[in-house]
Amino acid sequence: MVKIKEIFASIQGEGPYVGYKQVFVRFCNCNLKCNYCDTDFADGVDYNSCELADEVNKYVSVHSVSLTGGEPLLQVEFLKEFLPRVNKKIYLETNATLAEKFMEVKPFIDIVSADIKLESATGIKDTYKFHDKFFESCKGVETFAKIVFNNKITDEEIKKCCELGKKHAIELILQPEMGAENMLVSSEFCSEILDKFLEKYENVRLIPQVHKFLDVR
Repeated sequence: MVKIKEIFASIQGEGPYVGYKQVFVRFCNCNLKCNYCDTDFADGVDYNSCELADEVNKYVSVHSVSLTGGEPLLQVEFLKEFLPRVNKKIYLETNATLAEKFMEVKPFIDIVSADIKLESATGIKDTYKFHDKFFESCKGVETFAKIVFNNKITDEEIKKCCELGKKHAIELILQPEMGAENMLVSSEFCSEILDKFLEKYENVRLIPQVHKFLDVR
């Protein structure tokens, strides 16, 4: 059994798959606590693997199932039972710190949306060694990295992100930190940060959280 916060269909509002319709399965609990996290995990509904698969498989005309949270990989034993029962592509949203657990479900994952956690935005230190190991484990699976940033981002953080991108040949998606409705940084600052990244690595895009502009979940 696992505790699921919510299941719903909506458009993907982040990263290169923005605009695709997905089924979102939001898992409770996380191994990190980011400053900008806006998810309440106080309660949820218990599901076994068959019940959750039956619920997800009811949805039609969707691109994929987004496993989000929280951190879905904390429930890896459940995922090993659940994922083979799902009849859609699997899109994993993860904080990219649990490489060993990812390897246990890698054969079932089609797309990895992985975070690179900046200390300036999250308050969490020394994540790069975990990200490095995680991206190494993703070889052979379509993978991109999201980087939430604010006006505290440093040149050293930009350098380390670009080094990870180059080493693992992954696309970097810059995501300005959002308030309830608007970006917390100016469009001019976003352009400046994008240029700093592009000076060091060419495979970088800037994509805000589109679902917040559209006022959808």
